[in-house]
Amino acid sequence: METTPYIWLNGKLIPWDDANVHVLTHALQYGSGVFEGLRFYETEEGSAIFRLEDHTKRLFYSASTLRLELPFTPEEINAGVKEVVAKSGIPAGYIRPVAFFGSGKMGLNPQGAKVEVAIACWPWGKYLPDRPLTTKVSRYIRIHPRSLVADAKVNGHYVNSILASQEVRGEGYDEAILLDYEDHVSEGPAENIFLVKDGVLATPKPGNILHGITRDSVMQIARDLGISVEERSIPEAELFTADELFFTGTAVEVAPIGLVNRKQIGNGKEGELTRKIREKYLAAVTGKAQEYSKWLTNI
Repeated sequence: METTPYIWLNGKLIPWDDANVHVLTHALQYGSGVFEGLRFYETEEGSAIFRLEDHTKRLFYSASTLRLELPFTPEEINAGVKEVVAKSGIPAGYIRPVAFFGSGKMGLNPQGAKVEVAIACWPWGKYLPDRPLTTKVSRYIRIHPRSLVADAKVNGHYVNSILASQEVRGEGYDEAILLDYEDHVSEGPAENIFLVKDGVLATPKPGNILHGITRDSVMQIARDLGISVEERSIPEAELFTADELFFTGTAVEVAPIGLVNRKQIGNGKEGELTRKIREKYLAAVTGKAQEYSKWLTNI
């Protein structure tokens, strides 16, 4: 893993290798933390962070579900993100803000433990292979919305994603697809999913998915391109009759899916609508689509 010079920890920039926490940190024991993932891109006007304020808003929402009170305002978190990027020495990369219950308290109730906040960034290219992906429907289902707050980015939730990823990658697939408790399509381990059929774009409705910021961006881009968009329940069987499938997410961006459970999707290549959306999305994040300039925070 490539590193950068500094990490913002509890309001101060410190050298990367000095950003440490106690081994009995509550979040390490129980997963009691929340996080975000952002990208910053090289543009003609320098580095720019994609949808910074929206990511910070979601960080605070996720924290509220754990009753984790951040000792910083959203404006201070935004300033910390910008400072880390400005000092990184790289023109583009990935940003990870994380807030968590620290040491000083054991047992399941984290109240009384110190709240820690960190922001790091580093170079990170393609999260998944740069080609139509091979996927498999996992035997693990997406977390039940009555067991956990399914639309929050809580650290512990991602054990569900780890299990699904390890399962399918151990069988040679690039990524997993998870169903929900009603056997409808939910999402990937770290991605939202979209389906194209007869020129209409569909994606699972809210309720048992992460409200992805890339997902939201893609829906807006699609509508701007004149593509009909539906948020609805998607039975598993529709995966195999789709004309196109693709994942979205901060790390994965827009990634076509060519295979599900050894069944080829369309012609196995990137579909026409997927290509149009992906190209417009990449233009937006790199400052080449002025109609989406409001999404960028220049450094």
